[in-house]
Amino acid sequence: MLLELLERRYDITSTVFCTQYAKKDWHQRLGSGVHADAIMDRIVHRTIWIETGGTNMREHTADNAA
Repeated sequence: MLLELLERRYDITSTVFCTQYAKKDWHQRLGSGVHADAIMDRIVHRTIWIETGGTNMREHTADNAA
């Protein structure tokens, strides 16, 4: 479903991804196959990356609660 969505939007409009996972882990999380390759090709090309920091707020909150 994600690949179809990206295909329809590619070169037409913007798509925003927000994730707590590192870029290096995306391919594996998408299944590491041909579909993951196709999805990554559409995500990576013509991309503006905005990184907000390395702190995972879930881990930070859990550490403070313990």
